[in-house]
Amino acid sequence: MTLIVKPDRRAPTVVHMLWVRVGSMDEVDGTSGVAHALEHMMFKGTPSLKPGEFSRRVAALGGRENAFTSRDNTAYHQQVPAQHLEAVMRLEADRFAHNRWEDDEFKREIEVIKEERRQRTEESPRGRMFEAFTAMTYQASPYRRPVIGWMSDLDAMTPQDVRDFHQRWYVPGNAAVVIAGDVDVAQVHALAEKIYGGIAARPVPVRKPRLEPEQVGPRRMAYRAATEQALVALAYPVPGLRDPQAQDPASQDALALAVLSAVLDGYSGARMDRALVQGEKGPRVADSASASYGLLGRGPAQFSLTAVPAAGVSADTAIQALQAEVARVARDGISDTELRRVKTQWAAGEIYKLDSVYNQAQELGTYWVNGMDIQSGERLMAQLRAVTAEQVRSVAQRHFSDDRLNTAVLVPDPTRRTPAAPVGPRPVLGRH
Repeated sequence: MTLIVKPDRRAPTVVHMLWVRVGSMDEVDGTSGVAHALEHMMFKGTPSLKPGEFSRRVAALGGRENAFTSRDNTAYHQQVPAQHLEAVMRLEADRFAHNRWEDDEFKREIEVIKEERRQRTEESPRGRMFEAFTAMTYQASPYRRPVIGWMSDLDAMTPQDVRDFHQRWYVPGNAAVVIAGDVDVAQVHALAEKIYGGIAARPVPVRKPRLEPEQVGPRRMAYRAATEQALVALAYPVPGLRDPQAQDPASQDALALAVLSAVLDGYSGARMDRALVQGEKGPRVADSASASYGLLGRGPAQFSLTAVPAAGVSADTAIQALQAEVARVARDGISDTELRRVKTQWAAGEIYKLDSVYNQAQELGTYWVNGMDIQSGERLMAQLRAVTAEQVRSVAQRHFSDDRLNTAVLVPDPTRRTPAAPVGPRPVLGRH
Protein backbone atom coordinates (compact mmCIF):
# COMPACT_ATOMS: atom_id res chain seq x y z
CA MET A 1 0.00 0.00 0.00
CA THR A 2 1.29 3.46 -0.92
CA LEU A 3 1.43 6.25 1.66
CA ILE A 4 1.57 9.90 0.55
CA VAL A 5 1.85 12.68 3.15
CA LYS A 6 1.86 16.44 2.58
CA PRO A 7 2.25 18.58 5.71
CA ASP A 8 0.42 21.92 5.80
CA ARG A 9 0.52 23.54 9.23
CA ARG A 10 -1.60 26.61 8.51
CA ALA A 11 -4.69 25.20 10.25
CA PRO A 12 -5.20 22.40 12.83
CA THR A 13 -7.03 20.16 10.40
CA VAL A 14 -6.19 17.11 8.32
CA VAL A 15 -7.64 15.36 5.27
CA HIS A 16 -7.36 11.59 5.10
CA MET A 17 -8.11 9.91 1.78
CA LEU A 18 -8.03 6.29 0.72
CA TRP A 19 -7.69 5.87 -3.05
CA VAL A 20 -8.31 2.54 -4.76
CA ARG A 21 -7.14 2.21 -8.36
CA VAL A 22 -10.40 0.68 -9.53
CA GLY A 23 -13.39 2.29 -11.20
CA SER A 24 -16.01 1.58 -13.80
CA MET A 25 -13.32 0.86 -16.42
CA ASP A 26 -12.38 -2.27 -14.45
CA GLU A 27 -15.88 -3.76 -14.60
CA VAL A 28 -17.04 -6.32 -17.12
CA ASP A 29 -20.23 -6.40 -19.17
CA GLY A 30 -23.17 -7.54 -17.09
CA THR A 31 -21.96 -5.96 -13.85
CA SER A 32 -21.67 -2.31 -14.86
CA GLY A 33 -22.08 -0.04 -11.85
CA VAL A 34 -20.57 -2.50 -9.37
CA ALA A 35 -17.64 -0.22 -8.45
CA HIS A 36 -20.08 2.55 -7.54
CA ALA A 37 -22.38 0.10 -5.75
CA LEU A 38 -19.44 -1.05 -3.63
CA GLU A 39 -18.66 2.56 -2.74
CA HIS A 40 -22.19 2.78 -1.28
CA MET A 41 -21.85 -0.52 0.55
CA MET A 42 -18.56 0.50 2.17
CA PHE A 43 -20.71 2.64 4.49
CA LYS A 44 -22.90 -0.30 5.48
CA GLY A 45 -20.76 -1.93 8.12
CA THR A 46 -18.01 -4.26 9.26
CA PRO A 47 -18.00 -6.92 11.99
CA SER A 48 -17.37 -4.10 14.49
CA LEU A 49 -19.48 -1.32 12.90
CA LYS A 50 -23.22 -1.22 12.28
CA PRO A 51 -24.61 0.20 9.02
CA GLY A 52 -24.19 3.97 9.00
CA GLU A 53 -22.01 3.99 12.11
CA PHE A 54 -18.90 4.99 10.15
CA SER A 55 -20.48 8.32 9.24
CA ARG A 56 -21.86 8.86 12.74
CA ARG A 57 -18.42 8.33 14.30
CA VAL A 58 -16.73 10.76 11.91
CA ALA A 59 -19.41 13.37 12.67
CA ALA A 60 -18.87 12.82 16.41
CA LEU A 61 -15.20 13.66 15.88
CA GLY A 62 -16.24 17.00 14.40
CA GLY A 63 -15.43 15.84 10.88
CA ARG A 64 -17.06 15.38 7.52
CA GLU A 65 -16.71 12.52 5.06
CA ASN A 66 -17.86 11.20 1.72
CA ALA A 67 -16.67 9.19 -1.26
CA PHE A 68 -16.78 9.19 -5.05
CA THR A 69 -16.40 6.75 -7.92
CA SER A 70 -15.12 7.58 -11.39
CA ARG A 71 -14.04 5.67 -14.46
CA ASP A 72 -10.51 5.39 -13.09
CA ASN A 73 -10.76 5.13 -9.32
CA THR A 74 -12.78 5.05 -6.12
CA ALA A 75 -11.83 7.41 -3.28
CA TYR A 76 -12.97 7.82 0.31
CA HIS A 77 -12.22 10.96 2.29
CA GLN A 78 -12.58 12.48 5.72
CA GLN A 79 -11.58 15.89 7.08
CA VAL A 80 -11.22 16.08 10.85
CA PRO A 81 -9.37 18.06 13.53
CA ALA A 82 -5.74 16.97 13.36
CA GLN A 83 -5.82 15.21 16.73
CA HIS A 84 -8.41 12.73 15.40
CA LEU A 85 -6.37 11.45 12.44
CA GLU A 86 -5.64 8.11 14.06
CA ALA A 87 -9.34 7.52 14.73
CA VAL A 88 -10.36 7.95 11.08
CA MET A 89 -7.40 5.90 9.89
CA ARG A 90 -8.62 3.02 12.05
CA LEU A 91 -12.16 3.39 10.75
CA GLU A 92 -11.01 3.41 7.11
CA ALA A 93 -8.62 0.49 7.51
CA ASP A 94 -11.37 -1.53 9.17
CA ARG A 95 -13.85 -1.15 6.32
CA PHE A 96 -11.18 -1.53 3.63
CA ALA A 97 -10.20 -4.93 5.01
CA HIS A 98 -13.46 -6.11 6.63
CA ASN A 99 -16.42 -4.68 4.74
CA ARG A 100 -19.44 -6.78 5.86
CA TRP A 101 -23.18 -6.37 5.53
CA GLU A 102 -26.34 -8.42 5.23
CA ASP A 103 -28.05 -9.07 1.89
CA ASP A 104 -31.01 -6.96 2.98
CA GLU A 105 -28.73 -3.93 3.32
CA PHE A 106 -27.69 -4.35 -0.30
CA LYS A 107 -31.28 -4.81 -1.47
CA ARG A 108 -32.25 -1.52 0.14
CA GLU A 109 -29.18 0.36 -1.11
CA ILE A 110 -29.46 -0.84 -4.71
CA GLU A 111 -32.86 0.81 -4.84
CA VAL A 112 -31.23 4.08 -3.76
CA ILE A 113 -28.65 3.67 -6.55
CA LYS A 114 -31.41 3.05 -9.10
CA GLU A 115 -33.15 6.20 -7.92
CA GLU A 116 -29.88 8.09 -8.33
CA ARG A 117 -29.71 6.82 -11.89
CA ARG A 118 -33.32 7.85 -12.58
CA GLN A 119 -32.89 11.37 -11.23
CA ARG A 120 -29.47 12.08 -12.78
CA THR A 121 -29.80 10.26 -16.09
CA GLU A 122 -33.11 8.71 -17.05
CA GLU A 123 -35.22 11.74 -16.16
CA SER A 124 -32.76 14.09 -17.88
CA PRO A 125 -32.89 14.19 -21.70
CA ARG A 126 -29.37 15.59 -21.79
CA GLY A 127 -28.15 12.92 -19.38
CA ARG A 128 -29.60 10.16 -21.54
CA MET A 129 -28.16 11.69 -24.71
CA PHE A 130 -24.64 12.00 -23.30
CA GLU A 131 -24.80 8.43 -22.00
CA ALA A 132 -25.79 7.16 -25.46
CA PHE A 133 -23.18 9.40 -27.08
CA THR A 134 -20.42 8.02 -24.86
CA ALA A 135 -21.46 4.47 -25.74
CA MET A 136 -21.14 5.42 -29.41
CA THR A 137 -17.82 7.27 -29.26
CA TYR A 138 -16.03 4.45 -27.43
CA GLN A 139 -16.19 1.15 -29.28
CA ALA A 140 -13.88 -1.13 -27.25
CA SER A 141 -12.79 0.91 -24.25
CA PRO A 142 -14.67 0.23 -21.00
CA TYR A 143 -15.16 4.00 -20.80
CA ARG A 144 -18.24 3.35 -22.95
CA ARG A 145 -20.20 2.12 -19.91
CA PRO A 146 -21.77 4.61 -17.48
CA VAL A 147 -20.12 4.83 -14.06
CA ILE A 148 -23.46 4.32 -12.34
CA GLY A 149 -24.19 1.30 -14.54
CA TRP A 150 -26.94 0.36 -16.97
CA MET A 151 -30.32 -0.06 -15.29
CA SER A 152 -30.64 -3.67 -16.45
CA ASP A 153 -27.31 -4.47 -14.77
CA LEU A 154 -28.44 -2.78 -11.55
CA ASP A 155 -31.66 -4.82 -11.69
CA ALA A 156 -29.65 -8.02 -12.04
CA MET A 157 -26.85 -7.17 -9.59
CA THR A 158 -26.47 -9.47 -6.59
CA PRO A 159 -24.87 -8.96 -3.18
CA GLN A 160 -22.21 -11.48 -4.17
CA ASP A 161 -21.28 -9.44 -7.26
CA VAL A 162 -20.35 -6.59 -4.93
CA ARG A 163 -18.55 -8.80 -2.42
CA ASP A 164 -16.52 -10.42 -5.21
CA PHE A 165 -15.52 -7.01 -6.57
CA HIS A 166 -14.33 -5.96 -3.12
CA GLN A 167 -12.38 -9.18 -2.66
CA ARG A 168 -10.75 -8.83 -6.08
CA TRP A 169 -9.74 -5.19 -6.15
CA TYR A 170 -9.52 -3.89 -2.55
CA VAL A 171 -6.02 -5.17 -1.88
CA PRO A 172 -3.21 -3.11 -0.33
CA GLY A 173 -1.11 -3.04 -3.50
CA ASN A 174 -4.02 -1.41 -5.35
CA ALA A 175 -4.57 1.37 -2.80
CA ALA A 176 -2.98 4.57 -1.55
CA VAL A 177 -3.48 6.49 1.67
CA VAL A 178 -3.11 10.24 1.06
CA ILE A 179 -2.91 12.61 4.03
CA ALA A 180 -2.60 16.39 3.89
CA GLY A 181 -2.72 18.89 6.71
CA ASP A 182 -1.33 19.59 10.15
CA VAL A 183 0.75 16.43 10.55
CA ASP A 184 4.27 15.18 11.10
CA VAL A 185 5.49 12.84 8.35
CA ALA A 186 7.31 10.43 10.65
CA GLN A 187 4.36 10.17 13.02
CA VAL A 188 1.95 9.54 10.15
CA HIS A 189 4.24 6.87 8.73
CA ALA A 190 4.32 5.12 12.11
CA LEU A 191 0.53 5.27 12.37
CA ALA A 192 0.09 3.89 8.87
CA GLU A 193 2.46 1.00 9.59
CA LYS A 194 0.54 0.19 12.76
CA ILE A 195 -2.98 0.58 11.34
CA TYR A 196 -2.77 -0.36 7.66
CA GLY A 197 0.36 -2.51 7.84
CA GLY A 198 -1.49 -5.47 9.29
CA ILE A 199 -3.79 -5.88 6.29
CA ALA A 200 -2.73 -9.03 4.47
CA ALA A 201 -1.16 -8.48 1.06
CA ARG A 202 -2.73 -10.16 -1.95
CA PRO A 203 -1.84 -9.95 -5.65
CA VAL A 204 -3.25 -7.05 -7.65
CA PRO A 205 -5.31 -8.55 -10.50
CA VAL A 206 -3.70 -8.41 -13.92
CA ARG A 207 -5.44 -5.90 -16.15
CA LYS A 208 -5.82 -6.89 -19.78
CA PRO A 209 -5.45 -4.10 -22.33
CA ARG A 210 -8.70 -2.97 -23.91
CA LEU A 211 -7.46 -0.55 -26.51
CA GLU A 212 -9.75 1.66 -28.54
CA PRO A 213 -9.45 0.99 -32.30
CA GLU A 214 -8.57 3.88 -34.53
CA GLN A 215 -11.60 5.80 -35.76
CA VAL A 216 -11.58 5.89 -39.57
CA GLY A 217 -14.82 7.70 -40.36
CA PRO A 218 -17.36 10.11 -38.84
CA ARG A 219 -20.16 8.92 -36.58
CA ARG A 220 -23.38 10.79 -35.90
CA MET A 221 -26.44 10.19 -33.77
CA ALA A 222 -29.74 12.00 -33.27
CA TYR A 223 -31.28 11.55 -29.84
CA ARG A 224 -34.96 12.44 -29.74
CA ALA A 225 -36.47 13.46 -26.42
CA ALA A 226 -39.25 15.57 -24.92
CA THR A 227 -37.14 18.67 -24.37
CA GLU A 228 -37.55 22.29 -25.37
CA GLN A 229 -33.98 23.04 -26.41
CA ALA A 230 -31.67 21.26 -28.76
CA LEU A 231 -28.10 20.45 -27.81
CA VAL A 232 -25.14 19.53 -29.96
CA ALA A 233 -21.99 17.70 -28.86
CA LEU A 234 -18.82 16.94 -30.79
CA ALA A 235 -16.05 14.60 -29.64
CA TYR A 236 -12.69 13.80 -31.20
CA PRO A 237 -10.30 11.03 -30.08
CA VAL A 238 -7.00 12.65 -29.13
CA PRO A 239 -3.83 11.73 -27.19
CA GLY A 240 -3.88 11.80 -23.40
CA LEU A 241 -0.98 12.56 -21.08
CA ARG A 242 0.80 9.58 -19.57
CA ASP A 243 3.89 11.28 -18.11
CA PRO A 244 4.48 15.04 -17.59
CA GLN A 245 8.20 14.48 -18.26
CA ALA A 246 7.72 12.65 -21.53
CA GLN A 247 9.01 14.29 -24.68
CA ASP A 248 7.25 11.96 -27.12
CA PRO A 249 4.96 13.56 -29.72
CA ALA A 250 1.73 12.22 -28.14
CA SER A 251 2.54 13.71 -24.71
CA GLN A 252 3.53 17.03 -26.26
CA ASP A 253 0.26 17.07 -28.20
CA ALA A 254 -1.68 16.35 -25.01
CA LEU A 255 -0.18 19.39 -23.31
CA ALA A 256 -0.97 21.58 -26.33
CA LEU A 257 -4.55 20.28 -26.40
CA ALA A 258 -4.96 21.36 -22.77
CA VAL A 259 -3.90 24.85 -23.76
CA LEU A 260 -6.24 24.82 -26.77
CA SER A 261 -9.18 23.89 -24.53
CA ALA A 262 -8.35 26.75 -22.18
CA VAL A 263 -8.02 29.25 -25.03
CA LEU A 264 -11.41 28.23 -26.38
CA ASP A 265 -13.26 28.06 -23.05
CA GLY A 266 -10.93 28.52 -20.10
CA TYR A 267 -12.08 31.89 -18.79
CA SER A 268 -14.97 34.34 -18.95
CA GLY A 269 -15.12 35.85 -22.41
CA ALA A 270 -12.90 33.22 -24.02
CA ARG A 271 -13.11 32.58 -27.76
CA MET A 272 -16.20 30.37 -27.88
CA ASP A 273 -18.21 32.63 -25.60
CA ARG A 274 -17.33 35.71 -27.61
CA ALA A 275 -17.95 34.13 -31.00
CA LEU A 276 -20.98 31.90 -30.42
CA VAL A 277 -22.79 33.35 -27.40
CA GLN A 278 -22.02 37.05 -27.64
CA GLY A 279 -21.88 37.11 -31.45
CA GLU A 280 -18.83 39.35 -31.41
CA LYS A 281 -18.12 39.09 -35.14
CA GLY A 282 -21.36 37.74 -36.53
CA PRO A 283 -24.81 36.45 -35.58
CA ARG A 284 -25.33 34.99 -32.13
CA VAL A 285 -25.74 31.23 -32.60
CA ALA A 286 -25.75 29.70 -29.09
CA ASP A 287 -27.10 30.26 -25.60
CA SER A 288 -24.03 28.49 -24.26
CA ALA A 289 -20.91 26.84 -25.66
CA SER A 290 -18.05 24.95 -24.08
CA ALA A 291 -14.88 22.99 -24.74
CA SER A 292 -13.38 20.29 -22.54
CA TYR A 293 -10.41 17.96 -22.59
CA GLY A 294 -9.42 15.27 -20.11
CA LEU A 295 -5.65 15.57 -19.87
CA LEU A 296 -5.26 12.69 -17.39
CA GLY A 297 -6.92 9.30 -17.32
CA ARG A 298 -6.18 5.59 -17.43
CA GLY A 299 -8.18 5.20 -20.62
CA PRO A 300 -8.38 6.99 -24.00
CA ALA A 301 -8.81 10.75 -24.15
CA GLN A 302 -11.33 12.89 -26.02
CA PHE A 303 -11.63 16.57 -26.88
CA SER A 304 -15.25 17.72 -26.66
CA LEU A 305 -17.20 20.73 -27.90
CA THR A 306 -20.82 21.43 -26.94
CA ALA A 307 -23.39 24.12 -27.63
CA VAL A 308 -27.04 24.89 -26.98
CA PRO A 309 -28.32 26.53 -30.19
CA ALA A 310 -30.03 29.87 -29.74
CA ALA A 311 -33.71 30.26 -30.69
CA GLY A 312 -34.14 29.89 -34.43
CA VAL A 313 -30.65 28.46 -34.98
CA SER A 314 -30.39 24.97 -36.42
CA ALA A 315 -28.26 22.24 -34.90
CA ASP A 316 -26.09 22.08 -38.01
CA THR A 317 -25.40 25.82 -37.81
CA ALA A 318 -24.26 25.43 -34.20
CA ILE A 319 -22.06 22.46 -35.16
CA GLN A 320 -20.45 24.45 -37.94
CA ALA A 321 -19.83 27.36 -35.56
CA LEU A 322 -18.07 25.06 -33.08
CA GLN A 323 -15.89 23.60 -35.80
CA ALA A 324 -15.15 27.06 -37.15
CA GLU A 325 -13.54 28.13 -33.87
CA VAL A 326 -11.10 25.22 -33.97
CA ALA A 327 -10.49 25.84 -37.68
CA ARG A 328 -9.72 29.48 -36.91
CA VAL A 329 -6.99 28.42 -34.49
CA ALA A 330 -5.67 25.96 -37.07
CA ARG A 331 -5.55 28.70 -39.69
CA ASP A 332 -4.52 31.78 -37.71
CA GLY A 333 -3.07 30.42 -34.49
CA ILE A 334 -3.51 32.10 -31.09
CA SER A 335 -2.14 35.38 -29.79
CA ASP A 336 0.64 35.76 -27.24
CA THR A 337 -1.87 37.57 -25.03
CA GLU A 338 -4.19 34.56 -24.99
CA LEU A 339 -1.33 32.21 -24.26
CA ARG A 340 -0.05 34.36 -21.39
CA ARG A 341 -3.53 34.69 -19.91
CA VAL A 342 -4.10 30.94 -19.85
CA LYS A 343 -0.72 30.25 -18.28
CA THR A 344 -1.19 33.02 -15.71
CA GLN A 345 -4.56 31.56 -14.71
CA TRP A 346 -3.03 28.12 -14.26
CA ALA A 347 -0.23 29.57 -12.12
CA ALA A 348 -2.80 31.39 -9.98
CA GLY A 349 -4.81 28.19 -9.65
CA GLU A 350 -1.72 26.40 -8.33
CA ILE A 351 -1.47 29.03 -5.58
CA TYR A 352 -5.18 29.12 -4.73
CA LYS A 353 -5.43 25.34 -4.40
CA LEU A 354 -2.97 25.51 -1.51
CA ASP A 355 -5.74 27.14 0.52
CA SER A 356 -7.51 23.76 0.61
CA VAL A 357 -5.88 20.72 2.15
CA TYR A 358 -8.62 18.66 0.51
CA ASN A 359 -7.60 19.89 -2.94
CA GLN A 360 -3.97 19.12 -2.17
CA ALA A 361 -4.84 15.55 -1.16
CA GLN A 362 -7.09 15.07 -4.18
CA GLU A 363 -4.40 16.21 -6.58
CA LEU A 364 -1.83 13.83 -5.08
CA GLY A 365 -4.31 10.95 -5.24
CA THR A 366 -5.14 11.71 -8.85
CA TYR A 367 -1.48 11.61 -9.82
CA TRP A 368 -1.03 8.29 -8.01
CA VAL A 369 -4.04 6.75 -9.77
CA ASN A 370 -2.47 7.70 -13.10
CA GLY A 371 0.88 6.17 -12.23
CA MET A 372 2.64 9.46 -11.53
CA ASP A 373 4.75 10.51 -8.55
CA ILE A 374 4.25 13.32 -6.05
CA GLN A 375 6.40 15.74 -8.06
CA SER A 376 4.17 15.43 -11.12
CA GLY A 377 2.25 18.63 -10.37
CA GLU A 378 5.36 20.80 -10.56
CA ARG A 379 6.58 19.06 -13.71
CA LEU A 380 3.15 19.34 -15.31
CA MET A 381 2.99 23.08 -14.70
CA ALA A 382 6.49 23.51 -16.10
CA GLN A 383 5.54 21.56 -19.22
CA LEU A 384 2.33 23.55 -19.70
CA ARG A 385 4.22 26.82 -19.34
CA ALA A 386 6.57 25.63 -22.10
CA VAL A 387 3.79 25.06 -24.66
CA THR A 388 4.10 27.44 -27.59
CA ALA A 389 1.47 29.08 -29.75
CA GLU A 390 2.74 27.08 -32.71
CA GLN A 391 2.18 23.80 -30.84
CA VAL A 392 -1.43 24.82 -30.18
CA ARG A 393 -1.94 25.68 -33.82
CA SER A 394 -0.40 22.36 -34.85
CA VAL A 395 -2.76 20.20 -32.75
CA ALA A 396 -5.73 22.18 -34.05
CA GLN A 397 -4.60 21.35 -37.57
CA ARG A 398 -3.96 17.64 -37.02
CA HIS A 399 -6.54 16.25 -34.55
CA PHE A 400 -9.89 17.61 -35.73
CA SER A 401 -10.51 16.02 -39.11
CA ASP A 402 -13.99 14.91 -40.15
CA ASP A 403 -12.82 11.29 -40.16
CA ARG A 404 -12.31 11.58 -36.39
CA LEU A 405 -15.54 13.40 -35.65
CA ASN A 406 -18.32 12.07 -33.42
CA THR A 407 -21.51 14.13 -33.36
CA ALA A 408 -24.64 13.96 -31.22
CA VAL A 409 -27.74 16.11 -31.57
CA LEU A 410 -30.45 16.27 -28.94
CA VAL A 411 -33.59 16.73 -31.02
CA PRO A 412 -36.68 18.19 -29.30
CA ASP A 413 -39.57 15.80 -29.86
CA PRO A 414 -42.76 16.43 -27.84
CA THR A 415 -44.04 12.93 -28.64
CA ARG A 416 -41.27 11.40 -26.53
CA ARG A 417 -41.81 11.10 -22.82
CA THR A 418 -39.38 10.65 -19.93
CA PRO A 419 -39.48 7.08 -18.59
CA ALA A 420 -42.17 6.74 -15.95
CA ALA A 421 -41.06 6.98 -12.35
CA PRO A 422 -41.77 4.01 -10.09
CA VAL A 423 -45.14 4.00 -8.39
CA GLY A 424 -45.15 4.80 -4.68
CA PRO A 425 -42.59 6.53 -2.44
CA ARG A 426 -39.19 6.98 -4.04
CA PRO A 427 -35.92 6.20 -2.22
CA VAL A 428 -34.16 9.21 -0.72
CA LEU A 429 -30.71 9.85 -2.14
CA GLY A 430 -27.92 9.93 0.40
CA ARG A 431 -24.57 11.72 0.26
CA HIS A 432 -22.60 8.77 -1.06
